Amino acid sequence: MNLTAEWLAHLHRNLTDEPLVTDVRVGVFYTAVEISSGEVGVAFTPRDLNDTVCCPKSAAGAPPAGRLTGVPAWKTAEYALSPSALRRAIGVATLGALSTAAINRYGLQEGVMRENLDALDAVEITPADKVVMVGAFVPFIKKLKGRVAGLSIIDKHRDALKPEEQPLWVPPERAAQALEEASVAIFSGSTLVEGGIDELLRLSRAARVRVMAGPTTPLWPQPFFSRGISVLGGIRALSGRDLLTIVGQGGSGYFFEKAAEKACVIESAIDSSVRHEGARDSDRQSRSLRSARGSSER
Repeated sequence: MNLTAEWLAHLHRNLTDEPLVTDVRVGVFYTAVEISSGEVGVAFTPRDLNDTVCCPKSAAGAPPAGRLTGVPAWKTAEYALSPSALRRAIGVATLGALSTAAINRYGLQEGVMRENLDALDAVEITPADKVVMVGAFVPFIKKLKGRVAGLSIIDKHRDALKPEEQPLWVPPERAAQALEEASVAIFSGSTLVEGGIDELLRLSRAARVRVMAGPTTPLWPQPFFSRGISVLGGIRALSGRDLLTIVGQGGSGYFFEKAAEKACVIESAIDSSVRHEGARDSDRQSRSLRSARGSSER
């Protein structure tokens, strides 16, 4: 069973509610789905489509536009397993909404929720680490460039990187070597839509920590923790209706900040380690400040 199928099955075993889909927006950058209990999930909208609707043959595999609302959410969630990329986006967004519903009803079964925390800040990364990203996370690149032993970005589009960042680019056909040498692997949640996450996890099994990040990333941890992902860095909607509007009007993740907040679900051992290191850093800073004050007083 692949990761997405395991996520769907595990979630359905734990959430017995049978909500309906009440709204679907397929935007340029993201797809959003609202379910009847009020939760909204988002997923990356794929752009390099080979199944663009231009004829009856391709239309048969596309989402049934105009007939997506009022149907059981669990049925729509099965689109996450579809061979059609657009259907997968709708399915993954639906699973995200259902995951939030399960957390709201039952809480987390594993891990620790940290709100307003960036996924990269949930991980202790050292100067000796070799970091490999699948997907160009621009803020992460800024934080890590020149501060780790190695930084590689696997992305289909070299132009997603600035000219000065392009030496870090690794084409997908060379992903295996990069991931096998990674000590920290960071995956975009969009891999759940674009496919390949199971192979990426297999290739990165030697990494000491693996992270999934981005708005598509769900916060329902068990299936992901069981596959070796230690940090899930996604979003929590503050206003589902606003989030739907932003997505429907072509907004990228940069527009989400008024409608959603960052949140991480972290394996307990990782969370404890990071907080312990943070406490040490704070203590060192306090000692440094006391020393500086003492010197000035003298």
